[in-house]
Amino acid sequence: MKAKIADRVATTVLYAIALFIVCLLVSLLGYILVHGLSHISWSFITSPPQTFAKGGGIGPQLFNSFYLLVLTLVISIPLSLGAGIYMAEYAKKNLVTDILRTAIEVLSSLPSIVVGLFGFLFFVLTMGWGFSILSGAFALTLFNLPLMVRVVEDSLRGVSSLQKEAGLALGISKWETIKHILLPAALPGIVTGVILASGRIFGEAAALIYTAGMSSPNLDFHNWNPLNSTSPLNPLRPAETLAVHIWKINGEGIMPDAAAISSGASAVLIIFILLFNIAARLIGKIIHKRMTAS
Repeated sequence: MKAKIADRVATTVLYAIALFIVCLLVSLLGYILVHGLSHISWSFITSPPQTFAKGGGIGPQLFNSFYLLVLTLVISIPLSLGAGIYMAEYAKKNLVTDILRTAIEVLSSLPSIVVGLFGFLFFVLTMGWGFSILSGAFALTLFNLPLMVRVVEDSLRGVSSLQKEAGLALGISKWETIKHILLPAALPGIVTGVILASGRIFGEAAALIYTAGMSSPNLDFHNWNPLNSTSPLNPLRPAETLAVHIWKINGEGIMPDAAAISSGASAVLIIFILLFNIAARLIGKIIHKRMTAS
């Protein structure tokens, strides 16, 4: 009887904790959306910000956030896939791999502000890239690479060993088995890792303050030559992202409607992160079905 009572109490406590977390998340998102949705309009999303006048928008900052997200994923996904495959299928357990795993764990626990300061010293100053999208992308790659490597490795290790043995029994090489059997089966976990990393990239501010900068030049959205200084695609230009813009508005508060701009920008940030996560999950499921015929 005591065991049943203890089990019910523990179950009730766990359900209460889960409900509290869900309510906390819903209340936080609801507060941001309620205070921010009324300030969102097409003009707000597409127009540039104002420094001293009312009615500014977040157009360049929103574009910078997506551009930085795409550039960071282009750099980090191939690296994380290669490292994760090596750690899961090729690396032997020895001193070198133990040191490598420890380094990954240490790197994953570093605060983003420390990664930003390292990016400032190395990418901005030593490499001579200055405050730029490229500096921010490489800094965020360092920030998210440990998470993505671990997710790829765990996803590959989570695939049943019978599938791997079946591929090898058919005479397929180890690399072909990994490419055609293990990777498609591990794809949902890998997509989840990319989603988590994308959310961190899109909402990151501390690391980008010291690498991508807190300003954005006047951009000509009719000029898509990446070598031109006014082109939105120029990777060596400074780029204030949406998260940095929110931090800057709340820190400076120069514009008369700073509170409204901050609320609207926060709501846009939350909405795009939710939409991106939902779309990525749907795309991941479609790709998984096509590649695994399940």
